[in-house]
Amino acid sequence: MNKNISRQGSHRPARPWTIYAIHHSHTDIGYTERQERIEQYHVDFIRQALDITDAAHRGERPEWKSFRWTCETFWAVEKFLESATTEEKEAFQQAVIRGDIELSGTYLNMTELPDFDLLLRNHGKAQRYANTFGHRIDSAMTADINGYSWGYAESLLQNNIEHLFSCIHTHHGMYPLGRKQTPFWWESHSGGRLLVWNGEHYMFGNELGFCPDALGKYIIKDELQHNLMEPAERHNDIAALRINRYLWNLEQESYPYSFVPVMVSGLGTDNASPNADIAEWISAWNEQYGDQITIKMATLSEFFAVLKQEDLSELPVHRGDWPDWWTDGVASTAMHTQIYRDAQRTLRKVKRLDPGHAAASLAEIEEASQALTMYAEHTWGYHSSVYEPWHPQVQMLEVRKQAYAAEASKLAYRALDKTLVARQGALLAPHRPLRYEVINTEPAAATLQVTIPLDGWEYVILKKKFELIDETTGQPLPYQLTHTGALVTELTLEAGESRILFIHTPESSDVFAASGNMATARNTEPIACEGIADIWTQPLTPYPIVVGKSSLESDFFRIEWEMNKGITAWIDKTRSAELLDGEREHGAFTPVYEVTPAQDEFNPSEICSTRRRMGRNRKGTNVQRDAGRITRATVLDNGPLFALVELVFDVKGLSYYALHIKMFANQPRVEVSVRFHKDSVWLPENVYVALPFSLGAEAELYAEKTGCHVRPWKDQIPGSCLDYTSVQEGIFWHSAKDREALTLSMTDTPLVQLGTLEHGPRQLHAMQPADSRPSTYAWILTNYWETNFKATLGGFYEFRYAVERHRQLDPQQTAKTLHASTGQFTIHRIH
Repeated sequence: MNKNISRQGSHRPARPWTIYAIHHSHTDIGYTERQERIEQYHVDFIRQALDITDAAHRGERPEWKSFRWTCETFWAVEKFLESATTEEKEAFQQAVIRGDIELSGTYLNMTELPDFDLLLRNHGKAQRYANTFGHRIDSAMTADINGYSWGYAESLLQNNIEHLFSCIHTHHGMYPLGRKQTPFWWESHSGGRLLVWNGEHYMFGNELGFCPDALGKYIIKDELQHNLMEPAERHNDIAALRINRYLWNLEQESYPYSFVPVMVSGLGTDNASPNADIAEWISAWNEQYGDQITIKMATLSEFFAVLKQEDLSELPVHRGDWPDWWTDGVASTAMHTQIYRDAQRTLRKVKRLDPGHAAASLAEIEEASQALTMYAEHTWGYHSSVYEPWHPQVQMLEVRKQAYAAEASKLAYRALDKTLVARQGALLAPHRPLRYEVINTEPAAATLQVTIPLDGWEYVILKKKFELIDETTGQPLPYQLTHTGALVTELTLEAGESRILFIHTPESSDVFAASGNMATARNTEPIACEGIADIWTQPLTPYPIVVGKSSLESDFFRIEWEMNKGITAWIDKTRSAELLDGEREHGAFTPVYEVTPAQDEFNPSEICSTRRRMGRNRKGTNVQRDAGRITRATVLDNGPLFALVELVFDVKGLSYYALHIKMFANQPRVEVSVRFHKDSVWLPENVYVALPFSLGAEAELYAEKTGCHVRPWKDQIPGSCLDYTSVQEGIFWHSAKDREALTLSMTDTPLVQLGTLEHGPRQLHAMQPADSRPSTYAWILTNYWETNFKATLGGFYEFRYAVERHRQLDPQQTAKTLHASTGQFTIHRIH
């Protein structure tokens, strides 16, 4: 043994230990290679694992008898099965039955973008395959991602998966519970319990030396300097030192078990092949040290079977959300995330309109679901995206990643088109009737405004005398023409209800009457001879919404703003209550821009190292922050249904930022469109939109998440992320005292910033002061990560939000109402 190493090896465990080495390949689709190349790799990995296990099973390579391989994701298995021969499929099934190869219930390592339908579909794939040959999967693992929506536990349990092994990656993230390598019960919102092992990094076994020629140093920060491919003697010396130190340290930390699981990769990289050398190295270790420290290759289910031999009755039970630190990647490609979210809602509409797949086939639904899955997978680009954003590999992988969202959108809308045609949808043809079906596909009633779709040449109809008729009642509906010439009406629809509307134009044989302009000159209109109407007039019948120089007011709300500041008041007139938080730092929908300077802003190394130093702050200590200021206010529309005001802001980092605030006349609802142009900057940036709403100190804040709704900073696993969370449809404030709610729909952007924007030590759940409460911002753009985020955020964007008051609802009803509000009605032309 190397003397320099042996002198430092005095830390040895006091009791016998067993280490369970779980061999797998971490699946990153696109981080290390092209996506299709990664697919090819993983298919071949399974073939390699089969070759190893078959050779051991036949007795040709007895030294490999202990080899075990865990398929980290079922996606790899699915791709293998698509190309495998009949003999390979049979051999794979036999290896699974023997326990040499294991199926994980995880389909891919995901962000929090998928809705519950998609989670259930993905988590059921491996189990359904196993059932075809009489097998059952009881365990799932994830690697790299650092959290999950609370609905993730429910989805696994509903797919008959009992155990989850989580390999947390603490780069810009953190493990929960205050320690790694510990189990707990994760109780779902329905009361079921998932046994979770909160584990170590997914390649920690490489750092301990389990794999020859793949000696890592990432989590372990010791004094040893080495390369991946060290000579065998030095490799073994380093392994012995680190293994003994690690187990000794577990004893010092009062670790309660005599065994510990460790994940190991076959090469020193993500997307690595299986490696039979691990089995040989472990056998050699056990021959020398097995009386004190035994290492066994194991599958997930084998490890959990050992764990369940212990008394688990005293394990902690945690209910609540486990926010993913790494879900923020979705804001680095915000436009494509917006397209993804729209596609996901569109696919839900298809499923509800056509549950029997009479129009859009199950195969078409599956194809769209697969595209959604591939976009929502956690890899957000090539590993050098920030260091060399011009590199062809970076550009190639970025476009292909974003193409998943585009493909999901195309397939979802194609399925919707087929479904609507099956509902008497009228395609383009002469003499199409001006008849429309409006459908509420959401599971709650809603009152929303819809724009009647007209083709360009049909807008002349709106210049004539016409009525918009509700065919059910035969009565005309109120409508409003916008400044762009669109026709808008308002409807209240129950869950699943549809309504037929049509445009009625009185017939006339008089060509002059048909023109809609029977007067040669009008004597009361303030329009000059050049035809421009630029004199302000108060209508004879005032519209229900009053628009002032610095305010917008209906019977329900009053919104006030100040020039060179922002929106200063949002008053609920029915309660005479201010809906903006009294402790707010920024006005409602004010843009907040952050940039962290680098010493040399055009040096790739500086650009990356500046980001790397941020840790969990997502910004540097020298961050520069600027909040927007209103510079112009313009009334765009006012009529019987709504008023529309544009507020233009000046803010650094954005060459244009405008709010289009649409206040409804007949209900307590305001829709806000955020439109802006982001400058292209290589430095790490964040853009937030302030959402400082409140129903008072007594009201609870809820986030509507995948398969559930949670109270951030309350319904969470201890030690989990407080700073932000990913939502499905939005957030809401609910007062249990009077059953009132304020919903905030987030149609396009899923990230809600909850913690302070200031740089500093980050608080974790159960560690924050008891009286602290979250702030609320939409975190719409970020490029802070130093590896695989999109380097620049430049471009044009529009993101939509809606604020609405509700009464006599509990939180469950409010969440459904939020879905209905965000989903919008479906409208299409019919025969």
